[in-house]
Amino acid sequence: MRRTLFALALVVALAASALAVRASAQGPLPKSVTVGTNPAGTVYFALASGIAKVVSGAAGYQMVVQPHAGTSTMLPLINSGEMEFGIQNGVDLWLAYRGPAHQIGGRNPFAHSPNVRLVMRGAPLMVGLLVRKESPIKNVHDVKGKRFTGEYRAHLAVWYNMFGHLASAGLTWSDVKVVPVNTVNDGVDALLQGRADVTQHALNSAKVKEADAAVGVRHISDDCSPHGEARMKKAVPGYYPRIVKPGAITGVVEDTCVVAYDTYFFAGKAVPDQVVEAALKAVWEGGEQLVPIHPMFKEWTQDRAVDPDASIPYHPGAVRFYKERNVWKSGMDQIQQKLLAVNP
Repeated sequence: MRRTLFALALVVALAASALAVRASAQGPLPKSVTVGTNPAGTVYFALASGIAKVVSGAAGYQMVVQPHAGTSTMLPLINSGEMEFGIQNGVDLWLAYRGPAHQIGGRNPFAHSPNVRLVMRGAPLMVGLLVRKESPIKNVHDVKGKRFTGEYRAHLAVWYNMFGHLASAGLTWSDVKVVPVNTVNDGVDALLQGRADVTQHALNSAKVKEADAAVGVRHISDDCSPHGEARMKKAVPGYYPRIVKPGAITGVVEDTCVVAYDTYFFAGKAVPDQVVEAALKAVWEGGEQLVPIHPMFKEWTQDRAVDPDASIPYHPGAVRFYKERNVWKSGMDQIQQKLLAVNP
C-alpha cells in the first residue's frame, strides 16, 4: 500500500514538474497584445472588439484593437511580428500566404505573408451590393452601365467582393462605370454623396445603419441561380452564396442573395504557443459573451473552428489546443503538412 501511494505521489510530482518546465520554457504571458482589423464602422472591427473584450477578461493579458485601412496595410505587420493577431477573411489570407504567383481575377496585390497562421475559423462574413432605397436597380443584372465603386486601393478585399458580385451575373468590370474609392466605407460615402449608383458593405454593419438613417439604403441580390453560383465560385474560390431574409438585417427588404465567405481569427507564426492558447481558450469558452456583441457571433461556434478546407496552416498552439479537446480530426495532420509545404 505504501509503495502504491509513493508511486502515485511520484507520478503526480513528475507531472507537475513537467508542466512547470513547459510553462518556464514558454515564458510569462505578455501584458498586452494587439489584434489588427478593418476600420471602425466595419463588421470586422466590431468582431475584433468583441474578441478583444473576451480575451482581455480571461486570457491573463490585455488585447488591444488596432484598426487599419484594410488587409494590405495590416497583414505585413502580422507577418513581420509587429502585431500578434488579426481578424480577416480566408480569401485574402489564401492570396497573401501563397504569394504573387497565385492570383484571383488575374491579380494578387497582397504582400507575400508566409508567416500567418490560423487560430480559429469563425463565422461567415456576408456582403451585399447596396443602393439607395429609391433606386430603380433591383438586382445585380441591373448594374450594367451604372456607376459602380471599384479599385479599393487601401481595402483590396472589397475589390474581390465586387468582382464576385459581377461574376455571379456574368458581368465584368468593363460592363460598369468604375468609381475609384479607397476603402469600403468610402464606397458607401460615394453612394450617399451621389457619386455612385452601386456599392457594397457587410450586412448589419454600423456604416450601413448610418447610411440607412441618413438617406435610406437597401441591399440587392446577386445571381443565386445554379449558373450564378457556379460563376461566383469559379471567380473567387472560397465564396459561396447565402439567401438572407428581411426582418433583422438593415437594408434587406426582401429575400436577398449575398456573398458569404469565412472569417479567420489568426496570428503570426512567431507568437508563442501559450499566448495563442490563452486567447483561443477565452474565445472557445466565451461564446455566450460574444453573441450579444454582434449577430455574426451566432455562427462563431466551436464546430466551425477546425476546417479541412482552411486556406492557411494552423498555429501550433491552436493545433495542440484542438488535439487536447479531440476536435482535431483524422486527416487534419496531413492537411496541415500540405499547407505548411506551400512555404517550406
